[in-house]
Amino acid sequence: MSKLVVVGSANADLVFSVDRLPKPGETMAASHLEILPGGKGANQAAAASKLGYETYFVGQVGQDANATMLRESLAACGTDLTHLREVDGPSGTALILLQQSGENSIVIVGGANQSHWVLTDAVKDIIRSAGSVLLQREIPEDVNVQVAQIAKAAGVAVLLDAGGVEGPICPDLLACLSCLSPNETELNRMTGLPTDTIEQVHVAADSLMRLGVGSVLVKLGSDGSLLIPGAGQPIIRQHAIKAPIVMDTTGAGDCFTAAYCVALLEGKKGTDALLFASAAASICVRRKGAMPSLPSREEVDDLIKEQH
Repeated sequence: MSKLVVVGSANADLVFSVDRLPKPGETMAASHLEILPGGKGANQAAAASKLGYETYFVGQVGQDANATMLRESLAACGTDLTHLREVDGPSGTALILLQQSGENSIVIVGGANQSHWVLTDAVKDIIRSAGSVLLQREIPEDVNVQVAQIAKAAGVAVLLDAGGVEGPICPDLLACLSCLSPNETELNRMTGLPTDTIEQVHVAADSLMRLGVGSVLVKLGSDGSLLIPGAGQPIIRQHAIKAPIVMDTTGAGDCFTAAYCVALLEGKKGTDALLFASAAASICVRRKGAMPSLPSREEVDDLIKEQH
């Protein structure tokens, strides 16, 4: 079974539980503060590992207590950390305002994620030998481009989660992508096209595929997901598996993307791959914390059985 290589960010998440977002100039009290492991890259590596898939994480942490927490948390999920580097300065940090509804607002300080990256020969070799490479946008764009080009040249599928930063994606990166996965807001901002209806989402996704993207998987939150496979294949719509209670949506998108990638690597196709990803995300939102909320393989398989 070919391995999954995740190249991306690792953050310490400072999660403030609040009743609502503060107004401009307002000071308000949070009911609770937790410091939890997160970062889009680390979340996705942990998610894939907890689903039982052989996963390697390529990333950077600083020289602080948060680095220790991140290492230990990823290792506990079963992620291979051979290529996790320590660099000068602090680890990445995210300030998360978590409302009672489960919705969140996030501010990120890049820290080690935005420091100088070195792709060693060993990292390049593991990229070339992977079944898939999974990227996000919380590390420098030029690093993503370099990784994607190495992978594509070796015939390795490259998936990019569009979350992390605003702004257009480098054309050189788009041309390497087997799959691009934005949410509808990110798709709107990337293309400048409306994404209020399924038809509009399709048109916006097509504009990216004309730039070289193989397929587009759009996350629609509580409305599920939409896969535009390209190559004349029909669109696949997956409705969300409703959670009985939503505690925290922070890690749901990362969980969904990682689970979809695992499903493809395991040979699942179309509807089955989307159902697997939807089940993983549904479990994820029922618990607090990005990484602590990630489901086990048994939990996902059991939820899928309940859907039939």
